[in-house]
Amino acid sequence: MMSSIDSSQHRSLRHTKIIATLGPATESESMLEKIIDAGVDVVRLNMAHGSSQWVIDIVARIRRVSDRIGRHVAVMMDVKGPEIRTGMVDQPVVLNAGDVLQLVTEDADPDTPNPLEVTARLTVSVNYRDLPSAIDVGQTVMVDSGLLRMKVLAKSTTHIACEVLTPGTITSRRHINLPGVKINLPALTEKDHRDLEAGIKADIDFVALSFVRTAADVQTLRDFLTEHQSQAKIVSKIEDQSGVRNMHGIIEKSDGIMVARGDLGIEIDFEELPLVQSQLIQACQAEGKPVIVATHLLESMIDSPIPTRAEVSDVSNAVREQADAVMLSGETTTGAYPLEAVDALKRIISSIEPSIDSKLNASIVLREPKAMLLRSSATLAQELGDSGVVVFTRSGFLAYVLGALRPRGVPIYAFTDNETLFHQLLLPWGVEPFLMPFSEDPEQTIQDALSMLRDRGWCAPGTTLGFITNILADGKIVDTLQLRTVEAET
Repeated sequence: MMSSIDSSQHRSLRHTKIIATLGPATESESMLEKIIDAGVDVVRLNMAHGSSQWVIDIVARIRRVSDRIGRHVAVMMDVKGPEIRTGMVDQPVVLNAGDVLQLVTEDADPDTPNPLEVTARLTVSVNYRDLPSAIDVGQTVMVDSGLLRMKVLAKSTTHIACEVLTPGTITSRRHINLPGVKINLPALTEKDHRDLEAGIKADIDFVALSFVRTAADVQTLRDFLTEHQSQAKIVSKIEDQSGVRNMHGIIEKSDGIMVARGDLGIEIDFEELPLVQSQLIQACQAEGKPVIVATHLLESMIDSPIPTRAEVSDVSNAVREQADAVMLSGETTTGAYPLEAVDALKRIISSIEPSIDSKLNASIVLREPKAMLLRSSATLAQELGDSGVVVFTRSGFLAYVLGALRPRGVPIYAFTDNETLFHQLLLPWGVEPFLMPFSEDPEQTIQDALSMLRDRGWCAPGTTLGFITNILADGKIVDTLQLRTVEAET
């Protein structure tokens, strides 16, 4: 039975969690050990570049390494989702401003003459057969993460002619963004189904759902997980204008949100991205749902051992806005300095968090009396100083609400006897989870928790902690906030 951090390590309080994406630079046992030991809380599996068998193998490896070093992490599978991509090209083609690129749906009859009277510099296929009906003449098409910007000149039922506005080179299978265009694609693809089945078998903790447009997309995944008896929590990725418009419904249906700034920064005007990021963080905090800020946090560290000053400011802003977690992508998948990137995030977080106002999150809507009791416990712990709040949970509700209250300077010690929930408690802000069997005697459970916190170096003898627990009074269960002191070992 291990806590999230082994007792031999220094118990520094860090509220903001760190997520690292695994790839060639970090998926070996030796590198996994290093990045987990360095402070990663959640590892992300990007299924755009992974197979079902890889999931089985890598999750087993993660768990093996975690058990060996005594520090556990959560595993988040990021499903590929419904992407629009170009087809294959024989070799890279340079497109200049004014050139015409023609997109042809894969179901087009190759023997039918070209219905558009244009001379194209290049013709490539596209995997979305409804694209011609979804887009209008004059609208914008973005190819290869927005590097190629084009305008629709003409279209038929199978062909689209686009004028290149910004020059660039096109290669095979480039991602297409259609800002403001409503896309009619399923929430989950056949590949997603296969990958999810493998992930469920491997006992993943979170599923990140790509290109979430409506709350119905979240429900589709929820139904799939329920059907396959999975306890995995859903993190919805907001990546386009539809997701932004429907953010409140999506947040309500989800267990967490990822501000996926890569595609989102292409889908909306770049100067609006910081505003949308703030709106999403605030909306999640109001609903008590975890929120992750992702993509391009330390992009320069793919090739550099130190971040740019602008990147430091960007991460600092996410920490000041009190996102639950910040995420590394290319920095830890193919980057030359994955450990340095994790360390950079840790250093920035440690520098910025003490400067944040200690006021509790006033925007959260507390709908249950027990949640209001949690707010009282957070206030009490802050006033006591050098304190913390202890909860016992099998659903995660208490810990997630406490994290959403954002009691800066107060560790939230969450004890559970459910291993999957133990991993899932590694995501919310400020929560330190512990896996521990619960006794039939509530007092024994409290004493076991106090002993574990003392023995593993989390709390020194004499520390006063707030305990959210219940007692039996006149045959009724009563929720209580108790003050307990960590005793010296006898």
